[in-house]
Amino acid sequence: MSGLTLLPAVDVQSGQAVQLVQGRSGSAQVFGDPVAAAQRWRDEGAEWLHLVDLDAAFGHGSNAQVTARIVAEVDLKVELSGGIRDQASLERALESGCQRVNLGTAALEYPAWCAQAIAQWPEQVAISLDVKHGRLAGRGWTSLGGPLEETVARLDQAGCRRYVVTDVASDGTLSGPNLELLAQVCRQTEAKVTASGGIASLDDLIHLSELSESGLDAAIVGTALYVGAFTLAQAQAVLGPGS
Repeated sequence: MSGLTLLPAVDVQSGQAVQLVQGRSGSAQVFGDPVAAAQRWRDEGAEWLHLVDLDAAFGHGSNAQVTARIVAEVDLKVELSGGIRDQASLERALESGCQRVNLGTAALEYPAWCAQAIAQWPEQVAISLDVKHGRLAGRGWTSLGGPLEETVARLDQAGCRRYVVTDVASDGTLSGPNLELLAQVCRQTEAKVTASGGIASLDDLIHLSELSESGLDAAIVGTALYVGAFTLAQAQAVLGPGS
């Protein structure tokens, strides 16, 4: 079985590690100190961390001091998301020492700048494809953008090398990943794909690994780890090397 790279999620809102349900404001389950959460995943054997500034994503605040501390102090490769929508915020994110940044809203609202960012940092810029009711969502999933297929075609032409694909309806629900959506994106692009949203069990991870030959090579896991549905060690044992 091909291994998936697992990225435990640390989503930060008002200085706390949280998990939202379907991205809805007011739905947060609070899990305490985000630095301690990142350290926990490191201690359990993670190599990567998916780190999100939710306040920046929603456009009503910033947890930049917290995210910068995690990047600086926790010995993990970090994929950073949330509110990165222009050259200045992108450069600040990259200068923090993270290995990769995810652009979401920018891919919908500023396509020319997004293409420029991909060209300038092809290995460090990934695109978040957050899908809600069959369309892409931005601004913390509160606004809807264009059709998925058209956007992927445009970003492929710009040279995108990685997509982070989230089914908003599944996120935080422990209802299982949207395998059909992930397979659809894998069929359309030769870029690498990271799965996000709904992962609830070891069986879900096994099903995701079956898409590895199509280009899916990573999975973001949030609520399932926080509530103890399985441990990172159990996931890594099931998936094998590379997880």
